[in-house]
Amino acid sequence: MLTPIPLLIVPLAVYNIIIFLTPGVSWSAPIADIAMVSGSHWAVTVGDAFLGFCLFVLLFEILKATRVTSRSIIDHILSVLVFAGGVVEFLLVPQAATSIFALLVGIMLLDVITGFSVSVRVAQRDVALTAPSNG
Repeated sequence: MLTPIPLLIVPLAVYNIIIFLTPGVSWSAPIADIAMVSGSHWAVTVGDAFLGFCLFVLLFEILKATRVTSRSIIDHILSVLVFAGGVVEFLLVPQAATSIFALLVGIMLLDVITGFSVSVRVAQRDVALTAPSNG
């Protein structure tokens, strides 16, 4: 059972752990070099892998948004708070002023917008509106 805790708090925490406990880490350091069929090489960096992980977590957040429970509103409010915290950190913490973190904040914004959009759509489907009869 998924709890109403926003899952995108995990990548936010991982990012903060990396930047504060290992300040010399390079987000552009290659972790894999994959030979493509075309003959070129694709260098996967730490930042690429981290953003892939963030998108994977976003998938589960979107799946959570499709559930309609009494906890859904709490999940949405907490997602907005995580997004707001990410924006504040991006603006105020020098170590967070990177493109990787900006994209993480963008993923958080996408989570907020998608969560509310999916919830509204599901609620519209569940509510039957009828026109008053003139008779």
